[in-house]
Amino acid sequence: MLVEILTAAVVVAAVGAAGLAAGVRVVKQYERGLVFRFGRVRHPPREPGLVLIVPGVDRMRKVNLQIVTLPVPAQDGITRDNVTVRVDAVVYFKVIDPVQAVVGVEDYRFAMGQVAQTSLRSIIGKSDLDDLLSNRERLNEGLELMIDSPALSWGVHIDRVEIKDVALPEAMKRAMSRQAEAERERRGRVIAAEGELQASEKLAQAAARMADTPSALQLRLLETVVEVAAEKNSTLVLPFPVELLRFLDQRAREGEPVEAPAHQRQGADRGAAHPVSTE
Repeated sequence: MLVEILTAAVVVAAVGAAGLAAGVRVVKQYERGLVFRFGRVRHPPREPGLVLIVPGVDRMRKVNLQIVTLPVPAQDGITRDNVTVRVDAVVYFKVIDPVQAVVGVEDYRFAMGQVAQTSLRSIIGKSDLDDLLSNRERLNEGLELMIDSPALSWGVHIDRVEIKDVALPEAMKRAMSRQAEAERERRGRVIAAEGELQASEKLAQAAARMADTPSALQLRLLETVVEVAAEKNSTLVLPFPVELLRFLDQRAREGEPVEAPAHQRQGADRGAAHPVSTE
């Protein structure tokens, strides 16, 4: 009789230990545990640590609260200015309400992926090509609002949405390249024209100043001679006034004695450089 009692006690203890072990769950720091008792959720969700449930009665489902990186597959669409593009994106979200994430939607990850794809296609159709290429911050904000609206009812919070890449057709790439090249060429021509205009204005001011001071022209000619003589060559350039040649030619035709005018003797006139070889 005593042996039977001891045997029964051992069996009961073993069954109790097995049942206790079957009812022990460990919830990690980044998780929350939802306990379903006969199909109904037990509030509140279990916090991280060791959790005991009733075997055969309770069922636990763990929900990850970490930020999830969800890549959105590339979507083909036509922009508002009728350009075919292929755009992909990435969505960062996390669960803030475990009960709604499990009870409110069958598979919140799959649902987030589908709503992200449809929202991305909608953004493509409402935007111009220039906005997709240069104004992505505003498009990211609009895309985040479109995804966040249904996600709130699923207990999901959208942390960030980013458009990763915009793929253009090859014909459009070539057209944009030609446009950029033409724009740069136009800017170069405008800058060169502005430089010529400024140079002509400065030359006109210099000519007016030298006309008032004839000796300045002579000094400038001497500076030119010095610059030419500084090079190692066998040619010496001497300035010779053109008007003096005209004066001599006119006097020779008239048969009058040649005498240079006073302003020519001062050496202040517009002249030309007359090369004299010294080889």
